[in-house]
Amino acid sequence: MLAKREIWKYPEEAHVWVGKYRNSRNLLHWHYDCEFIYVERGSIDVFCEKKTHTLREGESMLTDSGQIHFQRAREPDTVLIVIIFDYNVIRPFLDKYQLAEPKLANHYPIPEYYARLKSILSARRPFYGEEANCVVREMMIEVFRGEQLVRRTENNRTEETFKRLLEELQARFAEYTFQDAAHFMGMSEAYFSRYFKAMTGTTFSQYLNYLRTDCAVRLLQSDHGMTMTEICDRCGFATIRNFNRIFKELTGFSPSRLPDDYILEDKFSLRSEKAFNPTLYDCELIESCE
Repeated sequence: MLAKREIWKYPEEAHVWVGKYRNSRNLLHWHYDCEFIYVERGSIDVFCEKKTHTLREGESMLTDSGQIHFQRAREPDTVLIVIIFDYNVIRPFLDKYQLAEPKLANHYPIPEYYARLKSILSARRPFYGEEANCVVREMMIEVFRGEQLVRRTENNRTEETFKRLLEELQARFAEYTFQDAAHFMGMSEAYFSRYFKAMTGTTFSQYLNYLRTDCAVRLLQSDHGMTMTEICDRCGFATIRNFNRIFKELTGFSPSRLPDDYILEDKFSLRSEKAFNPTLYDCELIESCE
């Protein structure tokens, strides 16, 4: 899965955003904002903190600043309440503590907090940004009082290095090798293999194949005049035979029969040096504060 940093854009003076998604599905990504989700209807799997958490109706989860994550609705009609806010809004107590588990053990009146925040952010009365911050602090104080907490540790340098590795892979996937990646992380190859799987939920070779296939799909759909051999070489596949096999495994089509409107679903992303939108095309924003 492609993994990049998402930079969130808030409404003018505020440092809070709220909205609802149907069939919420996105790519592996991270951001320095905090993301609070609540399942209004249906169920969803969220990969975070090296494991998958299943949330059902009425359950909530907090993705902390900097945590690598992605989510997949288990049913298309799943509706998710999302509250995103700048880490600094609750820095006074987040600097000291964090939740023992991202998924909350208890239930909280999140729909009521959401309705208040949506009303504040939509009306945009004077000082609405500070008012929204106060509601978020109230919500998080209630959550932190009700959940098991642990002392926050210093920033994990290994995870920061891993994020830089993902950016390296995005830029140099055609030439990058497993050995290059293990060396970049300063790990033995065996340990790196386990670490990569734990962090992303996939193997390094699968991740690299997705990146290379995504590149090939885009080249095939552009007016480039390149031969199949040239595309194979440009995307980093060792041989034409290898290219054809992997391409068909991931897309269901041979390169020569790829439909013009085909989208490599789990690998769709917007190219950017600094940020991208991880939300997949079949995920629908059905309500927001804008």
